[in-house]
Amino acid sequence: MPVPDFQSIMLPLLEALQNGEEVAVRDLTALLADRFMLTPEDRQQMLPSGEQTVFNNRVGWAKTHLKNAGLIDNPTRGRVRITEVGMKVLAEKPATVNCRFLKRFPTYLKFTGQGAGKGGAEVGPNETTPETSQTPQELLDASYHALRKATLEELLIRLKACSSGHFEKVVVRLLLAMGYGGVAGDGTVTGKSGDGGIDGMIKEDKLGLDVVCLQAKRWEGTVGRPIIQGFVGSMDYIRAKKGVIITTSQFSRDAQEFVDRIEGKKVVLIDGPTLADLMIEHNVGVTTTRRYELKDVSNDFFDEDEG
Repeated sequence: MPVPDFQSIMLPLLEALQNGEEVAVRDLTALLADRFMLTPEDRQQMLPSGEQTVFNNRVGWAKTHLKNAGLIDNPTRGRVRITEVGMKVLAEKPATVNCRFLKRFPTYLKFTGQGAGKGGAEVGPNETTPETSQTPQELLDASYHALRKATLEELLIRLKACSSGHFEKVVVRLLLAMGYGGVAGDGTVTGKSGDGGIDGMIKEDKLGLDVVCLQAKRWEGTVGRPIIQGFVGSMDYIRAKKGVIITTSQFSRDAQEFVDRIEGKKVVLIDGPTLADLMIEHNVGVTTTRRYELKDVSNDFFDEDEG
């Protein structure tokens, strides 16, 4: 079965603690993974950020919501147990425990920003507030990737609209930003017709002992094998062994297979989405408009047994 959302984990988590004993969070997580019959692949599935597994993240947030509702607590670092309130909830034998269920507890309303209103009156659950099965970190990751995708698509639109000459300069600038070009950042655009299909050259190493040939294809259609063959042949004019072909579109399967079979030369193909992604990564054609820094509590800092 797929990895359950954090709200679906709440009741099983409570039930796993119903004997009242303290349980290590690591053991609790493993127990819940077994309860949901997760496969090894499910257990190893990572968040888009690559910093934590999806299941560990969701167990952590289920624990956070239950703790703020007063149903569980952390008696010592890394361990968790059920509270009297949690035992009373289990005694009710609820069909489910989720965010809506937890709104009956004042501490949870305060946690979700729905505390006391004017005159000390308690604000009731906001039924119009949409509830999500995603954790805050998953929502943040999803928003980040959605914004990055929108920027990537806008970059491709701009690249396809610019002149061929400007596109060639963008390609050279990108490779310079990626660390090619030697000590002085040496990269050139040929700008000549009859150049054998080479639009630019750039030094690969700091001493300029080797050069990389460039071809920039600002196309809408698929770049096929004949284009690749022509470029590889043109590399002989300058005795180059390495080349990069960059396009705003995509490469055919024949073109990709041909590159894999080339002997004596190394040619890299970069399609439109990869090009835009590299431009974002190396800050070419984009600007940083906002930056967030997320921080978590350091367990080592509060470990009184250390030092």
